[in-house]
Amino acid sequence: MFKFEELCELVRLVGSSEVGMVEIEHAGGRLRIEGKAPAAAAPVAMVAAPAPQPASEAAIASSAAPALTDTDSPDDAVADEDFHYVTSPIVGTFYRAPNPDADPYVKIGDSVDGGKTLCIIEAMKLMNEIESDQSGTIVKVFPENAQPVEFGERLFAIKVS
Repeated sequence: MFKFEELCELVRLVGSSEVGMVEIEHAGGRLRIEGKAPAAAAPVAMVAAPAPQPASEAAIASSAAPALTDTDSPDDAVADEDFHYVTSPIVGTFYRAPNPDADPYVKIGDSVDGGKTLCIIEAMKLMNEIESDQSGTIVKVFPENAQPVEFGERLFAIKVS
């Protein structure tokens, strides 16, 4: 296991850096240290994966079209618009609905306001409702229902209204 001094040094290093979280397995033990809040970790994700350019957004919009169902409305005008991405604030399992028999919280083409519940992420038997932080229209749902998601992974693309 870790010595107290080693733990203090690791916490200090993570706290003073732009790292969002560090997880270490050592000598049969596991240690997880969370650093900056998810909002502060966003620039780190941007460095690792540059923000999509308008051409990439057009590709996202066109790839969203085949996934539409009869109840969803196609939105061809989104190719030139900026998207807002809702990302996972935690590691867990993504669920589109509150229970297996219920309708999804949102579908492609649905209009959402800030604060509307978009999905649930289950982590350690706790159900965490993920809310929209932007008003607009859902244009893409990235993970499949009941799929594991990572911290910072894109969940939804919203065309800002």
